[in-house]
Amino acid sequence: MSYSTLYVATIPQGGKMASLSDLKLKYRVLMRTYRYRTHDWRPGAALRKPLAEARIAVVTTAAFHLPDQPPFDESVKGGDFSYREIPSDTDLSSLGIAHKSDAFDASGIETDKNLALPLEVLRDMVRDGKAGSVNARHFSFMGSISAPERLVSRTAPEVAAMLADDGVDAVLLTPI
Repeated sequence: MSYSTLYVATIPQGGKMASLSDLKLKYRVLMRTYRYRTHDWRPGAALRKPLAEARIAVVTTAAFHLPDQPPFDESVKGGDFSYREIPSDTDLSSLGIAHKSDAFDASGIETDKNLALPLEVLRDMVRDGKAGSVNARHFSFMGSISAPERLVSRTAPEVAAMLADDGVDAVLLTPI
């Protein structure tokens, strides 16, 4: 018996999925020559209870921040590896976006922040009995971190420990 269910976001009518050819030449070159890290995620994490009983949190790289939080620092060489804690009851329309990459078109998540931080969707899943509960806090990182060592060695483990302390069973990762 599988405890996971795949929920698929659809592209709006008339829209299209982005491709490498949509990027500026400098980003196409970067993407082809960048020395990507590889990680062996085995054995990986397994959901140990039915999704209908699981506590779920979201981790996004949308660079969301609350009005009283400092935006992500776009001047940090290699990318700002810090994170922002986003309470579950946050009014999504209040979130700012501080993304570094000019290759990133934020218009979609500016229009509907649920695309990157789907708290309303998760609350609907809880109401419909498809998920157990929504965690009290979620986390936002900045995307386009070209030097991820500090993220991998420091801040990502901090967030993972907080999620474990919260009793989170499943994390929805929304890369932007």
